Amino acid sequence: MSLESEVDLPGGAVLPGALPDALRAELIAFRRDMHMHPELGNQEFRTTAAIKERLERAGLKPRVLAVGTGLVCDIGVEGEQWDGGPSMLALRADIDGLPIPDTKTECPYRSTVPDRAHACGHDVHTTVVLGAGLVLAELHRQGALPRPVRLIFQPAEEVLPGGAADAIKSGALEGVGAIIAVHCDPRVDAGRIGLREGPITSACDRLEIGLDGPGGHTARPHLTTDLVTAAARVVTDVPALVGRRFDSRSGLAITWGRVESGHAPNVIPQHAELSGTVRCLDLEAWRQAPDVVVAAIDEVANLHRAKSEINYVRGVPPVVNEPGVTELLREAMIVRRGAESVEGTEQSLGGEDFSWYLEHVPGAMARLGVRTPGERHVRDLHQGDFDVDESAITVGVELFTAAALLDAYV
Repeated sequence: MSLESEVDLPGGAVLPGALPDALRAELIAFRRDMHMHPELGNQEFRTTAAIKERLERAGLKPRVLAVGTGLVCDIGVEGEQWDGGPSMLALRADIDGLPIPDTKTECPYRSTVPDRAHACGHDVHTTVVLGAGLVLAELHRQGALPRPVRLIFQPAEEVLPGGAADAIKSGALEGVGAIIAVHCDPRVDAGRIGLREGPITSACDRLEIGLDGPGGHTARPHLTTDLVTAAARVVTDVPALVGRRFDSRSGLAITWGRVESGHAPNVIPQHAELSGTVRCLDLEAWRQAPDVVVAAIDEVANLHRAKSEINYVRGVPPVVNEPGVTELLREAMIVRRGAESVEGTEQSLGGEDFSWYLEHVPGAMARLGVRTPGERHVRDLHQGDFDVDESAITVGVELFTAAALLDAYV
């Protein structure tokens, strides 16, 4: 396949790695098949097998992770595994779906699995890294790949604290000098990316609380622990207390997703359950959050004579884009699509376990535009009708191939 680009670089060089029409069509078909067969975290066996088969058909040697799903694959490595030399650039994708129903009604590739959907764009992320890998493998065969590249297809991004930790334990970062990723953004038009140096996502932890008391009759709350009131005060007072114990610029926020207690209107219950998330913009505040949040819960529960059992589940730190790698993505996109194709983006309160890789190596994540230009309805992430403009796949592939090649051509 021809991989020449029409983009001229300084000195008259031409950057290879444009996406051929036949491969573009194949990748769209791959993404649609994956969209129809979503699998939850650590259950992505069909997805892993499909990626592995296509990479092997391209002459590559992917390695399934020790957990049984997900895989890594090196391009430009003579042996089966990397044994040193110049550090590789890693391209990372996440492969799991979400436990929600697909509510698209007239989509020929809607999910065929009940209560499962690719509603976060992981099917796009996977297809982009697969496509980039196939293009880079062809460039390597042509002698045009200046240094090895690693593909990381990671399971269980949606499962706290994230499958990135398992990938790292399996050696995914050995020999890696930098890592890049994209995340679908339905607020950005297809053909564009959003970039930001520094924090681009937030920390996200999960909070599970059990409150207990002796129970009683609603006619005599003074003789027992009014557990529903205690739960209500935890809901309202704990976020307020925590908000006064951190610098407001840290953006730490507690939001509740579930509160359950009681079965009858005239019975004070013996047990209540609450669960929610703790999100934080600042890395240092995130490190302090468990102790501060747990102390605040205990204070409020004790004030209302309720016994508390707290399960603070550590999630993920913020994704903090390293300036040099962010600039690499910026230059790669400009080379492919021009300066107008890059826009600034805000720090999101969403969490992303790509952050765990950045605890070990520098890296950056770009927001990949997936909204059809001119479309008014925004199909937001984690909603059952989420879908993308599939031209974004081409943009992502060419962004990644340009990033892998750019140092040698500029």
